[in-house]
Amino acid sequence: MFRHPAELRVFWRKLKAFVKTLSLQRQMMENLIIAKARQDALQRKMEGRRLRLQEEANRRFAASGAMTPEEREQRLLYTNVLEYEQDHDWPKQWKANMKRNPDVTLVSDLVSYLLSRSDHPVVKLLRKHQYRIYNRLYPIVSKGLPLSPAVPLRPCRSTHNLLHPGKSSFSTDSSLSPSRSHNLIPKYDDKEVEEPSEQVTVDRENSFEDLEQFLTQVDWVPPHSSTDEPGSDADLVCNSSTEPEQDESHVQELEKRALKEHLKAIVKDIHIAIDQLLSLCLLSFECLNTASFKDLCLASIEEAFFTPLWSALVTLFRKVYIEREQAYEASVKLYGDISPGDIGIPLKLFPKDPASPQGSYPYESAVQELTLLIHDRCPQRKLECIVRTLRLICACAEDYRSLHEVDSTPRTAAIGADDLLPILSYVALRCRCPQLVSECAALEEFIHEGYLIGEEGYCLTSMQSALAYVESLHTGVAQLTAGKLI
Repeated sequence: MFRHPAELRVFWRKLKAFVKTLSLQRQMMENLIIAKARQDALQRKMEGRRLRLQEEANRRFAASGAMTPEEREQRLLYTNVLEYEQDHDWPKQWKANMKRNPDVTLVSDLVSYLLSRSDHPVVKLLRKHQYRIYNRLYPIVSKGLPLSPAVPLRPCRSTHNLLHPGKSSFSTDSSLSPSRSHNLIPKYDDKEVEEPSEQVTVDRENSFEDLEQFLTQVDWVPPHSSTDEPGSDADLVCNSSTEPEQDESHVQELEKRALKEHLKAIVKDIHIAIDQLLSLCLLSFECLNTASFKDLCLASIEEAFFTPLWSALVTLFRKVYIEREQAYEASVKLYGDISPGDIGIPLKLFPKDPASPQGSYPYESAVQELTLLIHDRCPQRKLECIVRTLRLICACAEDYRSLHEVDSTPRTAAIGADDLLPILSYVALRCRCPQLVSECAALEEFIHEGYLIGEEGYCLTSMQSALAYVESLHTGVAQLTAGKLI
């Protein structure tokens, strides 16, 4: 059969290679069968676990009647929390530490750590709400911004850099990318918008992804119309030149009303988002469900929620309150350098010598403190800034009174409510920052009700009254007297 021994050797080598190939193929098939069996077993195990967790969530949210959509969504979120805890050990460790030592500091550390875990359902929900709010703000605030002494919004490749120059305490989760979640695609003018392509990439180092590319694909541009059709842009221009001025004012009034309604809707959505985040956080860690711990948890959630959004949010407020800011600016131009006595501050509460101990003009330290308010990006921190401003006013008033009285031993407080408003109005004038009007209006919307009862609420109300007085100065309705404000 074989004429030469070399042919026999070649034949045996080929036969061995063929047998080895068959053996490898058989082994691969066996491995595939084993892998498929393991995958099926794992799938059954995961499905069984999911059903058990779903039953636990159903027991937690059991109701006598039909569940509302909000309750069903909360049940689903709670199920996600249970699944997350099955795969991670750190929630159990934190719960054990909280049980041994329920300390305030530990609560703050727990919430901070929770918000740093981008894969936790609470943070995913936070991202979802942030994208939704931002996508509703962007088409409004990107069209012409009011002048501000603060850093305005600027076009930028990174949305995080657009809203918040500093690093955030939590990272981006790619599952919340608007390019990957159809639920995050906003709708405008009751029109469906197309979902952008998957080419929008994720920047994991920033708290927000690059939404610029995504947002430009949403059809906010008015539909194109041909110039050949009746009612084209050319016809509209011709017709608009003949329209009376009252029509233009009517359009402006409608625009103002639409802005107010849009702001009202966004404020409502933010309150719903904060409540939902707090509820899910307390469901995740029941040890936080006490009065004091809940306040700490809420403060941390609000800081994480508002910090990247505040610049865009306050810009919308400034568009709505533009007339009040203009009134403030007009008053500052007329009375910005007014003396304390002319605005109704008693002589004993400001120094005779213009070079006061606190600076080049009276109450300068309070003015400098109030100016810092626009640089904070969290409502709670802004409220604390207002409280510090009023405390500095009281401290300055004590110092000024001691300069006028021989007996400097304080028997009563240097100022009362009647003296506080003129001094605060003077400080607001000296601050020369029209954005304060919109900032305080935003604080009134977002500060938790519990803070509006105590010192913080009193300080915010006083600041609002002082700003309202300053706004009315240029109209002549408010009068400057040597004794009080009228």
